[in-house]
Amino acid sequence: METSQPKKTWSLQDNKRTKDQRNLFKATGKTKKNKNVMYLFSVIGVLLVVSFLLPMLYDQEVTVCITDTFCLNSAHHVILYPLYIFCTIVILLLAIYGAYVIGKK
Repeated sequence: METSQPKKTWSLQDNKRTKDQRNLFKATGKTKKNKNVMYLFSVIGVLLVVSFLLPMLYDQEVTVCITDTFCLNSAHHVILYPLYIFCTIVILLLAIYGAYVIGKK
């Protein structure tokens, strides 16, 4: 037996909202922008700033030899030494992330 009465829909607001208030939550058709690239660039920027600040905070002069003939000094190589620190931090973070991914499997 079919009834011609409309099915009752339950609403906590008993349809007290206006048409404009109901339309506020409808999709606009615009796609959300992916912010992963912005987050990646901001993390790289913060790491670069930290790597440039670390040698300034440390009072003593530090020398790091990458090969037998190529050594970096924290006092003389103002740009290369912080880039070395930045690369070291990035390698450490990638190693931690890799261990996380392998451990998750």
